[in-house]
Amino acid sequence: MNTIGYFEIQSSEPAREIKFYKTVFGWAFIKDPHIPIEYYRIETNGMNGGLMKRPVKTPPSEFGTNAFTCSIQVENFDETAKTIMTNGGKIAMPKFAIPKKCYQGYFLDADNNVFGIFEVNENA
Repeated sequence: MNTIGYFEIQSSEPAREIKFYKTVFGWAFIKDPHIPIEYYRIETNGMNGGLMKRPVKTPPSEFGTNAFTCSIQVENFDETAKTIMTNGGKIAMPKFAIPKKCYQGYFLDADNNVFGIFEVNENA
């Protein structure tokens, strides 16, 4: 537990990135209609991930790294979220359910780095 268990790519143009990653790495992309945003599951030969429509503008290249977001699998989402907030973290995207899979949410650390946490829960 508390290990990176999932990665995500944000994209301004999902079709473009899907084509890129399929061509370069042979990854499979499956649109998930159960998630409340435009979202595609990524299947790889190792760790699986997701691709989502970017919810905000892309930061200019001279403003720092634009990268994948990693999500850490935790035992209890709510307890971990409380610990994050108590230690100076901020909510970037509130907790939401990925039906029959998990609860997911995104946070910012003190330097505004985005990371996710998820709790596997078939009742989500």
